[in-house]
Amino acid sequence: MRYLHFGSDLVQGAMRIARPWSLELVYTRELMLPLVMREDPPTTVLQIGLGAASITRFLHHYFPKTYLTAVEIDPRVVTTAREFFKLPVESERLRIIVGDGNEFVAASRSRFDLIVVDGYDEKGRTGSLDTTAFYAAARARLTRRGMMSANLLTRRRGVAASEARMREVFGDEVLVVPPPEAGNTIALLGLEPILSGTPDDLRERAKALREACGLNLLPSVARIG
Repeated sequence: MRYLHFGSDLVQGAMRIARPWSLELVYTRELMLPLVMREDPPTTVLQIGLGAASITRFLHHYFPKTYLTAVEIDPRVVTTAREFFKLPVESERLRIIVGDGNEFVAASRSRFDLIVVDGYDEKGRTGSLDTTAFYAAARARLTRRGMMSANLLTRRRGVAASEARMREVFGDEVLVVPPPEAGNTIALLGLEPILSGTPDDLRERAKALREACGLNLLPSVARIG
């Protein structure tokens, strides 16, 4: 295993060297819950916060028809991901942008089937990525069936304030997934109902995803209930 740290003991990413396209950390796997919530895989994905490029590698490897845009504010993170974490080479399918994720979303006119937000500094602060203005801008960038998943650190104050800001923009279409362990909580947001289908439908999609790419989200689906 190889881990990424931003000058502190907080783990910002991980990669199993023998299986670089696998998602090793629980929270990175749960950021992929929209793959179960919708029947069709996303065609376009925006990733805010590159980290160890775990999600980038996973989607690039298993979803060859998906176009990825990753925005990372710190150029050193991009360099580190290329040198030590097997970040795929940029291509027609993958675009890496060094810049502020909040500013990118506010200025963009593109729409995405999935927006994944996992942006933190070395002290675990999200800054402008956890504001009502950011959530409103992100909502405007989603396709009709699009979804957003966001990683919320829970070490300090919990997620109640973040959830309130999300609901101010997305209304009832916010689902905070009960975490399996302390440290990270994943929130799912969308324009249409988050839970698409019956519990049996979700389980069947989770099983199909596990068979296709080894990603087991069945425990997460069970916690959603």
